Amino acid sequence: MNYIIDPHLHFFALSQGHYQWLKAESAPLWPDKFKLRQNFSEDALILNQGVELAGFVHIEAGYDNEQPWREIAWLESRCKLPFKAVAGIDLTLEEAVFIEHIKQLLQYQSVVGCRHILDDQAGELLAQECVQRNLAYLAEKQLSFELQMPLNHKPALDQLINILNDLPTLRLIINHAGWPPLETTTSDWQQWQASLSAMSQFEQCAIKCSGWEMTQRDYKTKWQQTVIKQCLVAFGHKRVMLAGNFPLILLTQDYAELWDQYLQLDSNLNLTSKQLTALTRTNAAYWYKLDG
Repeated sequence: MNYIIDPHLHFFALSQGHYQWLKAESAPLWPDKFKLRQNFSEDALILNQGVELAGFVHIEAGYDNEQPWREIAWLESRCKLPFKAVAGIDLTLEEAVFIEHIKQLLQYQSVVGCRHILDDQAGELLAQECVQRNLAYLAEKQLSFELQMPLNHKPALDQLINILNDLPTLRLIINHAGWPPLETTTSDWQQWQASLSAMSQFEQCAIKCSGWEMTQRDYKTKWQQTVIKQCLVAFGHKRVMLAGNFPLILLTQDYAELWDQYLQLDSNLNLTSKQLTALTRTNAAYWYKLDG
């Protein structure tokens, strides 16, 4: 039996949460986004025979951006499997309000980290004093920060490196492999590789490989494997995690199919059994405190 921990997935409760991003008029303006407008819970995490989900990490899904603890309360009332939660947070909040939000979140035992999607605004946001101060507070409270931004954006990366130098105790986990480019022979790809190398110098940083379908619905398995290989070259086998990004992965393939692909990487990338187990379970357990 292959026991896995999925470190990046989302559940939806459409009648209870807001989910503004799922509305047709809201970004991202994907023509197939309507497929995601349904309730998703643990019951939908179907895997093939021989694979079992031992736990997961729920990443905020826009349930209530103004009161992010409401999503955590809903999760803790519904989820049966072992799980941890990454809550939504607004890094631009005024200090007193930010601290109050964190205090509210810390009342829930599942919360281990926070996310503010930076993406194309990363450079502008990371330069703000309030953002830097609030990241320092996350570090003080031993909460990790989920980094979602394109790593090949050099000005934003430079800002981030300065912050990490100032905050050596901030645990930072890069989402979706830092948005690797589709073309592997371009200067953008080279910059992404250089950024991986720069980020890997910080021992408090790990990286999750997922979100393939968000880059391109019909992505090639060869490209996916190349991205994973480059992440392993930079971060080693103890700081890379494979993740599902459920339910968005359903825009491309079945959840079970993706995990079957991952579990074949031992032969495709010449991984040992122990290394593959690290990528699919033990690293997630360590980085998200699911191991005790």
